[in-house]
Formats: sequence, structure tokens, C-alpha cells
Amino acid sequence: MSAEATAQIPLWIKLAYTGFVCLLVPVYLRYYSMGNFLWFSDVALLAMVPALWLESRLIASMMALAVALPELAWNVDFFARLVTGRRLIGLADYMFDARKPAFLRALSLFHVVLPVLVIFTVRRLGYDPRALSGQVALVEVLVLLSYRLTDPSENVNWVFGPGARPQRRIPAPAYLACVMVFFPVIVYWPTHLLLERVLLGR
Repeated sequence: MSAEATAQIPLWIKLAYTGFVCLLVPVYLRYYSMGNFLWFSDVALLAMVPALWLESRLIASMMALAVALPELAWNVDFFARLVTGRRLIGLADYMFDARKPAFLRALSLFHVVLPVLVIFTVRRLGYDPRALSGQVALVEVLVLLSYRLTDPSENVNWVFGPGARPQRRIPAPAYLACVMVFFPVIVYWPTHLLLERVLLGR
């Protein structure tokens, strides 16, 4: 039996997704700084390439923890403004910034497809409980790198403040510590429990 016949993820999905990422990366490198690729969503976008080709339960499960809730919030914000014209949360504000080229904003529609693809992949491959510890370790590294290597004006992964601008109410190290606790406890842990219950029946 061929490898293609035993694969759990269709080849066309792997090819189409990889092609899209190969298109997006050079465009983002032209218009954004390298620090932009530290965003959790961008890390998930890139990590899903090996996850698909290797059919890695662990990588796909980690990315499910990383993006399920944040991307849900992004999509609610985007579609609410698209339909009503009103700003809801602010996560998708840049999608309505006419100063950015339309095709650049169109590429960011990967936020709509990514969570669907990740959940589809985890349903096909199964959920790996090791994802929680793996994703917690990864997010702590990403948060520290975002803090050390990116400009506060970019506020990558909100390490300088909630929203678009840096906060100044509490000392920066204290706020950073809060971020490092927030994602594992408030975002990843509940998502992990939900995926275990739904996909593993625990």
C-alpha cells in the first residue's frame, strides 16, 4: 500500500497549504519586520507545514492550543466589523486599514482558514495530550523573544500591553510575567481540557 493511500491528510491540502505559505512568507518579509513571524498565529501558520507533511499529532495539537481561542476572537472581531462596520475588540483593525495594500490584507485572511485547518488536522490525527506542556514551553520562549527582539510599537503577542499600545500602569517585567501566566492558564489549559474531552473522551 502506498504512502499516499495510508495518509490521513489529503495530498491536495498539503500542497495547497504549503504553496500559500511559500507565497505569504516573502510578501510578509517585504512589508513587515522579522519580528512579525513571532506572532503566535504566524508561528502556527508556519508550524502547520511540517505538521501536515509529517502528519504529526504533537505539532498539530500544540497549534490547536495556540490558535483555537485567539483565532476565534480574531474572527469574531473581523466578521463583526465586516458586517456591522463597528469596531468590537480591535484584533482585526489592520484588516480595515486602507493604508495597507489590499493584497497584503487579503493574505491575512489565513486567520479564517487556519483554525479550521488545525482542528480538521487534529480530528484526523488525534489529539496528543503532550501538547499542553510542549505549547507552554513554546509560548514562554516566544513571549521572551517578542519582548527582547521586537519594538514596543509593534507590541508583538501583546508583551508590552493589551491591545495596540504599550501599557504604563505597572512595571514592564510585572506585566510580562502576567502574559507568561495568562496564555498557559487562561487560554491553553481550558482548550486542552476541551480537546481531551471531545477527542479523547476523557
